Amino acid sequence: MSSSARRASGGRAGPVVIVGGGLAGATAAAALREHGFDGEVHLVAAEGQPPYNRPPLSKAYLRGEARFADQLVHPLPYYSEHDIRLSLGQSAVAIDAARRVVELDSGATLTYGRLLIATGGRTRAPWVPGARLEGVLGLRTLHDADRIRAAARPGSRAVVVGMGFIGSEVTASLRQLGVEVTAIDPNQTPLARALGPEVGRVLAGIHRDKGVELLLGESIGAFEGGERVERVRTLSGRTVPCDFVVTGVGIVPNVELAARAGAASDGGLLVDELGRTSLPDVFAAGDVANHQHPIFGRVRVEHWNNASRQGRAVALSMLDQGAPYDYVHSFWSDQYEHTIEYVGHAARWDRLVVRGGLESRKFLGFYLKDGLVRAAVGLDRGGDPEDPASDGELKWVPDLIRHRVLVDLEQLADEDVPLADLVPIRARS
Repeated sequence: MSSSARRASGGRAGPVVIVGGGLAGATAAAALREHGFDGEVHLVAAEGQPPYNRPPLSKAYLRGEARFADQLVHPLPYYSEHDIRLSLGQSAVAIDAARRVVELDSGATLTYGRLLIATGGRTRAPWVPGARLEGVLGLRTLHDADRIRAAARPGSRAVVVGMGFIGSEVTASLRQLGVEVTAIDPNQTPLARALGPEVGRVLAGIHRDKGVELLLGESIGAFEGGERVERVRTLSGRTVPCDFVVTGVGIVPNVELAARAGAASDGGLLVDELGRTSLPDVFAAGDVANHQHPIFGRVRVEHWNNASRQGRAVALSMLDQGAPYDYVHSFWSDQYEHTIEYVGHAARWDRLVVRGGLESRKFLGFYLKDGLVRAAVGLDRGGDPEDPASDGELKWVPDLIRHRVLVDLEQLADEDVPLADLVPIRARS
């Protein structure tokens, strides 16, 4: 290793091994090269595909409007051009933290100086009878999306279980494909946990207007049929005939590999503000990481924006160039012709302040706790919160959150008061 690379890696000789071929792992590998590390980088990807972006799987790709090749994080030649060893279709099965060795299912072993765990998560399967019937599908991988596309024939009948973000997006895409959809969720509105009942009722209205039958406040009792699912029975005794089912009830973070090696976990691998696990020189990023955030406390975030930014941030930490990861989280969701933008993280709130009318389906909603804005949502307004050049209002929300600005609630709701005026000049990024 050259002296420059040795300096970049904190004086530690040895390669960097990244386990997990999703967005966080691929972004981290690229960031290592961009920031001067010229030692060995080995990226282990369990899927047989190069790292790709997952959001289109429930939207444009599922509807056949986008090519898979356009979803790649980097074109395949990028990895060889940047001397990143990409192992496709291989899984890590064990970590020996004392010896700094990762064992692969092929029997090969990789020695590391520093190790990044970016193993993401897997779909959570409903624990009900019939969950293994043919035609009960989840959505996490390209293979999953292809199976749903094959089943989604115009006029076919689908049941979507769970109306979180994946379930809501799949529901919208299936309707756009001409599939008859019944969506079932135990909450009283779609996206109830993330966005609350007021915004959830607006989204329920949008789905109903598009022809979705919503069975809210209902839980699944069983999937029934012969070898293939034919109907869904709810706990209340209602039966819904169907040709296939898509479940969207969350993911389980893939902590097992690192946990068996001794890494602390609790709803994800526990990492500090620099992305370090409890094991020496072992880091984690993306969906699998339960990270310590200076504003929100311990959070595990399953969105594209976080995977991209945290992968880069943790790569810098592995090079001893990192800083506390304080990104004010954001994400988006496209459903039909509508776009939802969200900034911040509000697990709980005591007040929702709306700018614009909920009934107009074009508004901003601010989630407050103890007088402080913790998050905001925009439905078809607000612009791109990630773009400083955007003329939208949501770009000011991270400053309100980061600097704990006590806002006047009447001004917050007043359309005539620019949101920028609520951010003190000293607090503007």
